[in-house]
Amino acid sequence: MSTYTLPDLPYDYAALEPHVNGQILELHHDKHHAAYVKGANDTLDRIAEARDKGDLTGIVGLEKTLAFNLSGHVLHSLYWQNMSPDGGGRPEGDLAEAIIEYFGSFEAFHAQMSAATTLVQGSGWGVLSYEPVGGRLIVEQVYDHHGNVGIGSVPLLAFDAWEHAYYLQYRNVRPDFVKAMWEVVNWPDVAARYAAATTARKG
Repeated sequence: MSTYTLPDLPYDYAALEPHVNGQILELHHDKHHAAYVKGANDTLDRIAEARDKGDLTGIVGLEKTLAFNLSGHVLHSLYWQNMSPDGGGRPEGDLAEAIIEYFGSFEAFHAQMSAATTLVQGSGWGVLSYEPVGGRLIVEQVYDHHGNVGIGSVPLLAFDAWEHAYYLQYRNVRPDFVKAMWEVVNWPDVAARYAAATTARKG
């Protein structure tokens, strides 16, 4: 049976400084993300064991645990790729046009994405997603790692609002961290995800 694996970072720990320091990146990737990967794999084993024993009375809790860990793995895998030492600025091309179409302007999108991330209650994410039913871009708040997300929506850009993503550097001032995130956005990666999502819808 296939298992989930922790992806390598596409840059060195210190590559995103001064916006995200190396200590945070190392702990975030090597400890927190790794824990979600292990949690997903361990839960799959527990589900298989329960199925083999014919005792699925605990399936509801196991499925919720799998969803939590797997969603954490998916979002973090996206998060690392969404950042780049050469990031920042603004998107170009089709993605830029779509942002203007669905948010009115880049500034309006910037404000909504920042607010969604900053105002997550407790732990969660701010996410720019492609919603395939309407064929449009939306900004979503993700609580913990799942929930409050449109079914079928494709995440394109994720800002992590869990304290482990920023506390060692920004303490409890989440807005400063969100401001710093805009300086490392890997827009070519986001644009490639947007292109793939829209192509899949057309297909």
